[in-house]
Amino acid sequence: MKQESPPTHLDVKAFAQSASQADGFDLLSKYDRLMQETSRLGAERPLNWSARGEFRSDEGMAAEVWLHLSVYVSLPLTCQRCLGPVDIEVSIDRSFRFVEGEEAAESQDEDAEEDVLALSKDFNLLDLIEDEVLMALPVVPAHDVCPVDLKLSTSDSGFDAALTEKRNPFAVLAKLQDIKSR
Repeated sequence: MKQESPPTHLDVKAFAQSASQADGFDLLSKYDRLMQETSRLGAERPLNWSARGEFRSDEGMAAEVWLHLSVYVSLPLTCQRCLGPVDIEVSIDRSFRFVEGEEAAESQDEDAEEDVLALSKDFNLLDLIEDEVLMALPVVPAHDVCPVDLKLSTSDSGFDAALTEKRNPFAVLAKLQDIKSR
């Protein structure tokens, strides 16, 4: 089913039982935490998403609920080298296994390769999408090659002048000795 916004009240088990798929796009402005990361820029940019549910069972095991999520968005961030704007593309393709209860999800998530979440009839897919995009952001966004020449210096003229004005420590000791000998 094609829709604009991801559902905020998804019955994950029913979604998986019917092997449903939902995909669509949303404007970045709908995601408050992402807008904070972009300094409120790019509100009109699309965030494309797709979710597919399935029941999967291994030999002799009970069927498990899975949700496959794909997301693509280009975010306008600030390059940490040149401090200019840089578009960072984020692409996510992840699978999540759902289990009954928060305790089961917490205990199984530590040992599982996949993410394990608690099963819910009121699951917020929009929040999951935003969480995943935030976790996929680079710690230090930067251009591969900055479009402007960077002025790289470790000191300024005031710092250099202060170094040359430093007094000789032995001259200070000599003055102290002169005062003491008076």
